[in-house]
Amino acid sequence: MTDNRKITSSSPQRVRLDVNHMMTDTMGMRYGIAPEQVEDYAKAAAAAHAAVQAARGTGWLGWTELPYNQKKIVEKVKKVAGHVREHFDTFVVLGIGGSALGPIAVQWALNHPYYNQLPKAKRGGPRLYVEDNIDPERMGALLDVIEVQSTCFCVVTKSGNTAETMSQYLIISDLLKQAVGQGWQRHVIAITDAERGNLAPLAKAEGFEAFVIPDGVGGRFSELCPVGLLPAAVCGIDIDGLLAGAAFMDAACKTDRVWENPALLMATLQYIAMEDMGFNVHVLLPYADRLRFMADWVCQLWAESLGKNVTRRGMAINVGQTPAKALGVTDQHSQLQLYTEGPYDKVVTFFKVEKFQAEQPIPNGCKAYPDVAFLGGKSHNALIEAERKGTEYALYRAGRLSQTIVLPEVNAHTIGQLIFLWEMCTAYTGELLDIDAFNQPGVEESKAAAYAVLGHPGEKYAAKRAEMKKAPAGSGKYVV
Repeated sequence: MTDNRKITSSSPQRVRLDVNHMMTDTMGMRYGIAPEQVEDYAKAAAAAHAAVQAARGTGWLGWTELPYNQKKIVEKVKKVAGHVREHFDTFVVLGIGGSALGPIAVQWALNHPYYNQLPKAKRGGPRLYVEDNIDPERMGALLDVIEVQSTCFCVVTKSGNTAETMSQYLIISDLLKQAVGQGWQRHVIAITDAERGNLAPLAKAEGFEAFVIPDGVGGRFSELCPVGLLPAAVCGIDIDGLLAGAAFMDAACKTDRVWENPALLMATLQYIAMEDMGFNVHVLLPYADRLRFMADWVCQLWAESLGKNVTRRGMAINVGQTPAKALGVTDQHSQLQLYTEGPYDKVVTFFKVEKFQAEQPIPNGCKAYPDVAFLGGKSHNALIEAERKGTEYALYRAGRLSQTIVLPEVNAHTIGQLIFLWEMCTAYTGELLDIDAFNQPGVEESKAAAYAVLGHPGEKYAAKRAEMKKAPAGSGKYVV
């Protein structure tokens, strides 16, 4: 794999950030952010950049080096993916959170939207299912559409102990033992931490094919390691292109000059919007079906990383920007009314695709109905961009801030860029807020309480059960 840090940022395939509708030049002094405000934070932005650069590859910033340090891993991923493609009809990911959202987003972005329904010859790879929840009806529904004997199951958990994922493993391993018998282990691949948790020793004891989630790569930053690369490769996605795109964006983010580094500029503007203007909701609005699940992935990255109640120094802060996902043009008809006339508490990020992979012309017709006939001779390509511009204008007219991330087209390279852009922006924003953007104590509290309810024998869960018993009991008078 080449060292893509040398790629220049002048390529026509560069993902671009357009912040015109964040600035006073466009929005006016009443609603916009003045360039002088950005300049006021230029030193803080440069310090945030320096802190991220200094910590690259260390602590929980191991993800920053994923575009460069995985040559042998990528070779193994391709080899294992080739084996899966040759011997299995279906590939099922058992995971939740970052172990699931990234693979779903990349699969939806880069493969046919009806990939699983295509005939095998057209699909070119196994069907993919990602079991990212434990609704009691869901596993049975999956088993209605797959044959266990011809399915490979990929168990993914960074901690090696995730209750949802390991409960799925217990169900699937039991079914495999019944349906396959000897050699059932060949149907299981494990992706987990090298040492922590139970999945690593379990994989070794059973002889599962296994991949390691590198040190310093948390679940929500794991799409560019085996967590995301293996499902992508199994389904025929260009994983070299994903990593090259990430490296390309990394090169664009090397400068500490806020107006030249897209991730740093986005972080600085969102920091100003949050801290100086009180905009605590961030709407992610892709105008392309292929990017609809990238919004889900960004939601986890943004919410779990930035929603914190203390600074690194332990001072109470309670910060964060609530992400909300929408889809253009679908949600113009369900959410836009709120965004244009509701509270002034939202920033909207558009995802724009300049060149779609298909052209859908609109035939002429209905000449007796001018409101319909005018569409003839145009295309859905022109219509969706017109709808996006219309939404952008409606927000502008209402004094609502927005920015646009522009993808020249959706391919492995631009998706790799998009992933790394948001990861770097999240890291910079965490520095500006002076929080730990890589922990998740609120999530851990929920897990501990759930384990206590289920009767986990660990000492700390016994203490948690005792603590929970002291919580006020609900009253029947408030149940109607």
